[in-house]
Amino acid sequence: MLERAAKASPADFNSHYLLGTTLQKLNRRDDALRAWRQAMAIQPANLRLMQVMAVEYNAGRYFQAAADLAASALQRKPDDANLHFLAIKAYQDAGSNEQAMQIAEQAVKKFPGSSRANFEYAFHLQKSGRFEECLPYLKKATAIDPSYEEPPFFYGDLLVKQGRHEEAIPLLRQAIGNRPDYVAARVTLGRALMGLQKWEEAIEALQEAARRQPDHPQPHLLLSQVYFRLRDEEKARQEKELSLRLRRENPQLLEAVQGRPFPE
Repeated sequence: MLERAAKASPADFNSHYLLGTTLQKLNRRDDALRAWRQAMAIQPANLRLMQVMAVEYNAGRYFQAAADLAASALQRKPDDANLHFLAIKAYQDAGSNEQAMQIAEQAVKKFPGSSRANFEYAFHLQKSGRFEECLPYLKKATAIDPSYEEPPFFYGDLLVKQGRHEEAIPLLRQAIGNRPDYVAARVTLGRALMGLQKWEEAIEALQEAARRQPDHPQPHLLLSQVYFRLRDEEKARQEKELSLRLRRENPQLLEAVQGRPFPE
């Protein structure tokens, strides 16, 4: 019915918009985006539709299309914090880190009291090698919203990479407390505990990570290293073999997702 309506009234925004929404609910993402593109041609300033389309472009790995649309939305409403975050994510996924960094810097200047804005800028400062500059923004992000899991995890992860395991552990536990299903934080906590040779605690952290995401190879790889240190060669071998099998079965968990152009 909606296809017939869109064909009968090609200049009617709602026909194309509702057709796209219905197609998206049927998991026909590309068809939905084509319908929404027709709706966008009728109402090119519709910010709500621009945000929906940017999210769907990103979900389909059409990263550059998502970035272009997010940037256009931000130009139309530069005082919207969420549009800044949408554009940062889109440019980051598209591999355009310089543009993401610029928008993150704009966001933290416009919204200095936002935990997310401080975190995003800290993330991109660190990505560009400006570690000392990123720390105050990480600390501020955590102080503004202690329930936000990303800043303490990211800070703890940086400390683990520097070998500062003892300092990292409270931050990683905070991130996990805020989000118990945060497997990356549990894996990094396992690394920190391994660095301190707290083998039993490391096993507990890594086993919980594996329980929460059974298809992830990384917890099992680290468990094999722990058991090897404990001279339990049989368990070390089993965990390593399981890690290798899971890596073959789920390569997307450890490899960067590649973007692609939208099929016109």
